[in-house]
Amino acid sequence: MSVLNYVESERKLEEAIYNKKLLSGEGWLHTLEPGEVLRIVDVEGNQAADTLFYDADHPSDHYSAINTIGRQRNIYLSTGSVLLTESGKELVKIVADTCGRHDTLGGACSAQSNTVRYSHDTLPMHNCRDTFMLQMAKFDNRTTKRDLAPNVNFFMNVPVTPTGGLRFDDGVSAPGYYVEMQAINATTVVISNCPQLNNPCNAYNPTPIQLIIWDK
Repeated sequence: MSVLNYVESERKLEEAIYNKKLLSGEGWLHTLEPGEVLRIVDVEGNQAADTLFYDADHPSDHYSAINTIGRQRNIYLSTGSVLLTESGKELVKIVADTCGRHDTLGGACSAQSNTVRYSHDTLPMHNCRDTFMLQMAKFDNRTTKRDLAPNVNFFMNVPVTPTGGLRFDDGVSAPGYYVEMQAINATTVVISNCPQLNNPCNAYNPTPIQLIIWDK
């Protein structure tokens, strides 16, 4: 089942309070206050923005793909999707989306998964799991791998096969496409702008994303 709910935003760039270009392979951590809006822009098209979400007031309560999918009865995310935590708390709501759908099943690349999916010589390659850990350690050096949570892959195309498997296909995004989400509660967002060179999710060419925030 697919969601293709295209909605353009009326927000103006000149009114934003934050605007940052994040190069491929780089990470980002930021806490959104209730009412603030984050836009992630796929600058050159077909880039994957792997993203974690945590309740900023109770960081052990993180994004739950299962609860989110169950609430909306759909495996893809798009305009209108509300991202829920393990406890069922609402974190953010997608309020605009020009891509049409986003993956929440494929997970994030890691050194270990790269060797399983591709080949053993990919072990030292840059990956999202390590980027997440680096950003989280900067925020709180007490974090460990146990604090990693299910992630959303914005702009990534991961169809489910008739037998229940996953395919990592060519992206469905294009230059300038974006997804915009509004914080319902204080939410810590961690992004790894995916450096993946081994699958076609970003046409084997990792590119920048733009991160823009508006206040209430």
